[in-house]
Parts: sequence; C-alpha cells; structure tokens
Amino acid sequence: MQIDHDAMVLVADGRKLLFFRNKGDAQYPNLEAESVRQQDNPAHLAQASDKAGRASSTGTASGTMGENNFHELEEQRFAAEAADLLKRRAFAQEYEKLIIVAPPTALGEMRKHYHKEVQDRLVGEIAKDLANHPVAEIEKIIARS
Repeated sequence: MQIDHDAMVLVADGRKLLFFRNKGDAQYPNLEAESVRQQDNPAHLAQASDKAGRASSTGTASGTMGENNFHELEEQRFAAEAADLLKRRAFAQEYEKLIIVAPPTALGEMRKHYHKEVQDRLVGEIAKDLANHPVAEIEKIIARS
C-alpha cells in the first residue's frame, strides 16, 4: 500500500495511539511522529476487585454471573475514543488521507465508531499490532501490504 505525501497514519493498539504524517512521498515514505497518546490499562486481575457474583435460578447453568473483563472494556472504550478523535481531526481538516494500523480486535472496535467523515478519508487499514515497532519497520510493513 502506498502512503501518499502528507497522509496521516494512525498506529494503535488497545492502549496507545501513534499519529504519523508522511513527510516523504509514495515511493519513499518518511513517517514522522506527530503525536502520541497512551493510557494505563492494567491486566484484568489488577482491576477486578471481587469474584463473579451469584445469580438466581435465571442465571447461567453454573449459577454464577459473568464477570466483566475490565481490561477488555477499557480497550473497547479507548478504541471508541480513537474513532472520535479521528472524527474531530477530520472535521478540523487536519488530514485528507488516512491509513489505520491496529490489531484485529482494536480495528474492529474502531470500525464500529467510524464517522462518515473518517470513512471518506480512509484509504487503507492493516490488521496488525505495530504499536511497539520501529518507524522504519512500520513503513516497510505498510508498503508491503
């Protein structure tokens, strides 16, 4: 996939958003970091305080109620916030073309919240977790996709 000059590239996972701008061209991309947003999201066990509750006879077969996975819920909320941030930046005319790179689950969650303005600017998606990769490797992976 080519990254046009001045295209925005969002590399995300469930805790980190990395915004890049291509200062190079489609042949020789040069992604420069524009902004980074990160949140603390401890593992579920560090966030959960109690065991699952007990249900009445209408509960599950085992009689226990399902336990919320707080880590997963926080990642879903973060993906929705990322989609909202993309919408606000689109309305502010901060980008014309957008490529999003995120793990499949995060990408799927973001897709649920894409605004039409974001969809209209979206030129590519890559379902990979590259949030902790060096920029040069991110450029190569996008170019090969």
